[in-house]
Amino acid sequence: MSKEESYYAHTKRALDGTPAPKSDWQPLEEHLNNVAELASGFARDFASSEWGYFAGLLHDLGKASPQFQKYLENGMGKVEHSGQGAAFAEDNLKKVGRILAYLIAGHHAGLPDWHSTDTGSKALAVRLKNGRELLPDLGDYQEKFKARLAGPLTPPGFKRPEDVHLWMRMLFSALTDADYLDTENFMAPEAKASRQGFNSIRRLSEAFLKHLDVIESKSARSAVNSIRAEVRRYCEVAADKKPGIFSLTVPTGGGKTLSSMAFAFRHALKYGKKRIIYVIPYTSIIEQTAKVLSDILGPENIVEHHSNLEPKDETEATRRSKLASENWDAPVIVTTNVQFFESLYAARPGRCRKLHNLVGSIIILDEAQLLPPHLLSPCVDAMRQLAENYGATLVISTATQPALKGLGHVEEIIPDAARLYSRLKRVNYFMPTLLSSPPTSLEEVSVELQKYEQVLCIVNTRPDCYKLFKLMPEGTVHLSALMCGAHRSEVIAGIKERLKNNLPVRVISTQLVEAGVDIDFPVVYRAFAGLDAIAQAAGRCNREGGKSTKGAFGQVHVFVPPSPLPIGIMRKSADTFRDLLATGGFDPDSPGIYKRYFEALYSRANSTDSAGIMELLTKDIQNCGIQFRTAAEKFRLIDDYSRPVVIRYGGAEKLLARLRETGPNREIMRGLQRYIVNVPEKKLLRMAAEDGVSEVSPGVWVQERAAYNQATGLDIFTGLIEPEELMA
Repeated sequence: MSKEESYYAHTKRALDGTPAPKSDWQPLEEHLNNVAELASGFARDFASSEWGYFAGLLHDLGKASPQFQKYLENGMGKVEHSGQGAAFAEDNLKKVGRILAYLIAGHHAGLPDWHSTDTGSKALAVRLKNGRELLPDLGDYQEKFKARLAGPLTPPGFKRPEDVHLWMRMLFSALTDADYLDTENFMAPEAKASRQGFNSIRRLSEAFLKHLDVIESKSARSAVNSIRAEVRRYCEVAADKKPGIFSLTVPTGGGKTLSSMAFAFRHALKYGKKRIIYVIPYTSIIEQTAKVLSDILGPENIVEHHSNLEPKDETEATRRSKLASENWDAPVIVTTNVQFFESLYAARPGRCRKLHNLVGSIIILDEAQLLPPHLLSPCVDAMRQLAENYGATLVISTATQPALKGLGHVEEIIPDAARLYSRLKRVNYFMPTLLSSPPTSLEEVSVELQKYEQVLCIVNTRPDCYKLFKLMPEGTVHLSALMCGAHRSEVIAGIKERLKNNLPVRVISTQLVEAGVDIDFPVVYRAFAGLDAIAQAAGRCNREGGKSTKGAFGQVHVFVPPSPLPIGIMRKSADTFRDLLATGGFDPDSPGIYKRYFEALYSRANSTDSAGIMELLTKDIQNCGIQFRTAAEKFRLIDDYSRPVVIRYGGAEKLLARLRETGPNREIMRGLQRYIVNVPEKKLLRMAAEDGVSEVSPGVWVQERAAYNQATGLDIFTGLIEPEELMA
């Protein structure tokens, strides 16, 4: 065995903890070459193959130190090994080497900031200094790599400085995924088989389109079903158009979900797109869309990726146990706004390693009007970059199309001549006179609701939902995010069954029913809120066009609630709509009203980049001084500081028993998603102090003495209510 071959990257250990024979260890050079080739292949898809290759070649160079080799033998302590490769890259490749240095230094701990901040992590400038001091420990091993760095590395000629950070994250994604996969292949080669077996896009397309044909042939003849078929045809015709950014503006109930997927499958076949990513605003409704697609395509072909129950701090152990995250190497992904956009601005390897699989994909953004105004600019810029620089096609699908400045050319799929809003009119609105109408008490609302056998009432906050439910007669149904997903699914199924059989059913709900929950009431009451919320509530009324009560349409009653909306986007949305109503000429069935509303709403925002994300990523771009870590920590779509709590409901007990026995793994954590309730952090700490919840594994909190009610879910209303507890 030569001296070069005596350096190793990974070792295996017997059950008693003793090292396996060195003949079973992975040679360092083998690992470096494997990762270089894999990363090069991933980066080739965005014309950066050489960058991926060099990042992979140098990422574990520091493992050639005597200290690290000793660590492999005894498994004790912690040895720095990424700073040396980072320093080597900058020393030998100068300015372009600094780009590689970010990737190499961060391939375990995450992309660093260039200069020190209060994030608690070492800045790259410090990491480079420390790594440079350790380079002599590598001896002659590093010399062979200098020759392999021959040839210039040229960064892409981006016209905008804000395009650089995402390109570097794409490279980081290619490196970390390659490192993960090669390590997994050595440590657990049997896991590779579980990553195979997905059907091809072509086969899935055939199955999906055939299913739509069957649905259309069996659907009752009605104006609504005729329009849904028309929307599908428009989508399939538009699929032949060149890749870019599309909008799909269809009133609620017009079949956007299935029609947008029909576009995606046909577009994928036409242009060789690799995967379809369906992005949903709320975790609370992701299950419904995932189930619809799973029933058609088979659950084995769908990756459903939430944001809950991910480890707060990433370690080598969590990376190897696949807790970090999926790499999205699947044909169809269903995920959330939080998971999607926060990954695009993330620093952690677990969040970033999927990014290179966005290249050449089709991304459907459902209910895009729910993007938060305070981060709208970085969200829109990421969407633009995916289309301009990474061959992605985006579909912005919503009934209430927002005004997204800076996105570039957007192709609308449905022509104006289709007049869908006027043709799909199914409700009449009964609006309060806002300047003269006093608030309606919850007692008054309760009396109104009891006039109807089938009625849905949507309120703005959890406390109002709870209080109004308590005022209603026995048999009334409560819906809020205080009920875990499995519980909500059962309740919604029961509601649908009663509606289908024309049985009495009264439902009090928070706004979680407004995006994607397919229920159909003849009468809907809605607490005053933003125009988009009112329109979404109306989408749960007379959805199929056959539930009229008086005359031809369903009824949507809007009332002024007794409790003010929480300070923030909900209040600004309501104030914007109130001003719009005061101007007169309000027509809720005209798509043009939504453009006016969103333009006015965004103008109310103090900033569409209130966290200063773009400045952190571009201010010192000429020197490649990028604050990756700080930007990632500041980019939070939902800034409510909530923590997931596993509820002891249904099948959760069996999963928790397995968690205690084997520790966390992907299958267990995935299964527990259905039993999660998100609790504000302050409330969680109080509940923990009272033994209401316990932490059974790092970051995994479980209900203990805390009450869980079959009607209303987790009891968080005992004691003081914090402002952040008011949301749905």
